[in-house]
Amino acid sequence: MSGIPESRSGAERVGYITRIQSFSACHRLHSIHLSDEENKRVYGKCNNPNGHGHNYTVEVTVRGKINRLTGMVMNLTDLKRCIEDVIMTPLDHKNLDKDVPYFADVVSTTENVAVYIWDNMLMVLPPGLLYEIKIHETDKNVVIYRGE
Repeated sequence: MSGIPESRSGAERVGYITRIQSFSACHRLHSIHLSDEENKRVYGKCNNPNGHGHNYTVEVTVRGKINRLTGMVMNLTDLKRCIEDVIMTPLDHKNLDKDVPYFADVVSTTENVAVYIWDNMLMVLPPGLLYEIKIHETDKNVVIYRGE
């Protein structure tokens, strides 16, 4: 080791940026692949025919090399636009099951909402940047998805 700090040795640094966004939506946990009785047993009160709502908090984290010229992993303005297009416009103040075609045959669990957001963020972010989607469904329930 040369004793020179990495920042002076020319090694590229990697940074993580997380943008937090909140949205409100309602849903009903109900699988078209289960009987009504099975749905009631599996999902309990979350299978209420009239649904229920959440104030979700989503954390979108990108990971990448810190550009030497700009000092950024990515421009936060661009990340905000991507979040607006992928999360806010299609999901905020919506009934996930009725307003979002993806959930017509996919149960709208928070795990599946995270997968939906991941898949759609991949389409709008530069390749290889998306690191993690973290969704706080409640103060006590959090889902993390990293594309695995």
